[in-house]
Amino acid sequence: MPALHVVIPCYNEEQTLQGCAERVLNARLPRGWDLQVMIVDDHSLDRTGGIAETVHRSDDRVQLVTHARNRGKGAAVRSGFERVLEKAAEDDLCVVQDADLEYDPNDLAPMIDSLLATSSDAVYGDRFDRGRRPSPLGHAHTFVNRTLTVLSNLMTGLSVADMECCYKLIRIPMLRRIIHELDEERFGIEPQVTAALARAEARIRNHHVSYAPRRFDDGKKIGARDGLRAILVIVRERLRGGSS
Repeated sequence: MPALHVVIPCYNEEQTLQGCAERVLNARLPRGWDLQVMIVDDHSLDRTGGIAETVHRSDDRVQLVTHARNRGKGAAVRSGFERVLEKAAEDDLCVVQDADLEYDPNDLAPMIDSLLATSSDAVYGDRFDRGRRPSPLGHAHTFVNRTLTVLSNLMTGLSVADMECCYKLIRIPMLRRIIHELDEERFGIEPQVTAALARAEARIRNHHVSYAPRRFDDGKKIGARDGLRAILVIVRERLRGGSS
């Protein structure tokens, strides 16, 4: 049966990783779908590594990758993608799940249904839902994310609603096409994946997802320099050559 591969990059997430993994493992998928989880510990300094090992040992659907040094979210995502592609079938799907509790894995089933009902290569989560509901991100966060999304769309020609959203559900054949183009170490991985998909002429749909943002006091890591890096990546990726 086809499988959904969920990559969970984590760094110092001892407060949330266990709960996040449980929510993913208990999420309902469409009938006939298997679930595989790939946790990538980016050399955490707290108890995250031990928690990840416990989760790995307790469920044979979970694999664990550990970095020998802290490299950043983008590097962790790439490590997860590379391991997934070693065993994934061509009709499988892959998605990234942040190790906090901001996203609800139960949104993944309707995203899969949306992708399968069309000829899409990827489905992007939309936390804004195109303005039909109040954004949960806060005014400043919403402004930054919308600005980055608009800039990304201008550079790629896509019509993505929420480029920075963690949930990017991608078909395995398309992920194989773009994996060699991904080299961002930190949060610049989000616009880079989008740009790579655009160069590969991927067909992308948007789908509403729920979102419960956490504060910086709770461990949120993305900051102002990451926003500036995202702009640099968006512009730089526009100048890169086509996908193979």
